[in-house]
Amino acid sequence: MTDPSPPTVVIADDQALVRTGFRLILTEAGIPVVAEAADGSEAVSAVLRHKPDVVLMDIRMPDMDGLEATRRILAARPTSECRIIILTTFDLDQYVYAALTAGASGFLLKHVTPEYLVSAVRLVRSGDALLAPSITRRLVERFAPADPLNVPVHADLGALTPRELEVLRLLARGLSNAELAGQLTLSEATVKTHVGRILTKLQLRDRVQAVVLAYQTGLVGLHEEAGE
Repeated sequence: MTDPSPPTVVIADDQALVRTGFRLILTEAGIPVVAEAADGSEAVSAVLRHKPDVVLMDIRMPDMDGLEATRRILAARPTSECRIIILTTFDLDQYVYAALTAGASGFLLKHVTPEYLVSAVRLVRSGDALLAPSITRRLVERFAPADPLNVPVHADLGALTPRELEVLRLLARGLSNAELAGQLTLSEATVKTHVGRILTKLQLRDRVQAVVLAYQTGLVGLHEEAGE
């Protein structure tokens, strides 16, 4: 089964076998790969030339790494037009967190199943984010204030409605749109509307930045992290 309007993808990885494998998986699923890149410089050039919906970006590449390439791509293109998924071998890779805060929309371990790779590309293209519990937990540990009671709530949060604050709290625990809809007894379309308004009001690129902000401001505490 193919998408009615499949996302276009650029694959950036210094290992030819990884690029080839990902290309075959995505092509088989009806998702066109418009270019490949072997380093960060090639990735930036490919994205600016082909304007893909999604970039699969290896974090460790020669010449220019995936982190710098991510920064350059997101600085050069409108925020709503390109989503970057970081590829890594280990979820403990310290650069993953830097890439997420630089604006990447999530991460993938390279040993994921073909089905998960395909669903991840579609998920990110739709505006969602890949925030596995393990990564959410470490984002929290890195960015949450030690004493949230003494951290003033971000002034911009005052622009959110009570429902939007509730959505943001749940979003910060790594819930997907479908999980948010079930938790709040709303349709997914309504949840998407709430999330979109939150991002617009807070001037955030995507859900990853919303998660970081929720913990930085003390809106959500460590004890609420990752569904605990």
